[in-house]
Amino acid sequence: MTERTAPAAHITCRIDGPVARVSLNRPDKLNALTLDMLDALARTAHELRADRDVRAVILQGEGESFCAGLDFASTLADRPGLTRAFLPRPWRGTNTFQEAGYGFRRLPVPVIAAVHGNCLGGGLQIALGADFRFTTPDARWSVLEGKWGLIPDMSGIRTLADQIGMAQAKRLTMTAEIIDGTEADRLGLAIVTADPAAAADELAASLLTRSPDALAAAKRLFEGSWNASARTTFGRERREQLRLLLTPNTARARKAAFGREHAEFLNRARH
Repeated sequence: MTERTAPAAHITCRIDGPVARVSLNRPDKLNALTLDMLDALARTAHELRADRDVRAVILQGEGESFCAGLDFASTLADRPGLTRAFLPRPWRGTNTFQEAGYGFRRLPVPVIAAVHGNCLGGGLQIALGADFRFTTPDARWSVLEGKWGLIPDMSGIRTLADQIGMAQAKRLTMTAEIIDGTEADRLGLAIVTADPAAAADELAASLLTRSPDALAAAKRLFEGSWNASARTTFGRERREQLRLLLTPNTARARKAAFGREHAEFLNRARH
């Protein structure tokens, strides 16, 4: 097991074989987000993107909460840091707040969030950076920014609308309503389960039986083509499929499927 830690930033990344576990680790503050935590989340996503050994990522919160949102006191007290965090990076189109969540959407591997306790404001937007989310029935979900006279600005406008449609995204954003995990499931935000961590592990284990190149291609297609025209999407499908037909991992998947055995995959191909 490899551990990458940013103790001062309260973010831990443990890599156990092909699975990386990224933890928000400020349990005494319900994992409320500081500027250092946001920066560390973005950097962690960038590091994982370059690690071709990693084939799945699990996002989780330590203690009694996934994430209670932004720590306003520490953030507003650091005006120079707040200004820097707001500045966008032209090559990505995001600032630090946005990249903390959306950076995980950019990863070429499946990302799974295990949610319990609070999933509020910025915490909800980080969870939406994952491809899949599991939640306890009693978890508290909210686009809480509206309570403070604000809007979700950590990529949440895009990811909320992608996940639950514009009308429901508007409602949650404008009302700042707190919903439980069962309602989050009904709306399509997450899948409710008694043990999100176990469900995340189970899904990760299932995904590890599939070609990492196929998973990366599927994620690229959905992320890049969801709002594209049919013609553009069809072109992207053709290019991805041709590339997959020529990769060693596809041959290994095919051989394993015909032989009804488990495939031993190589590292994800460079893209």
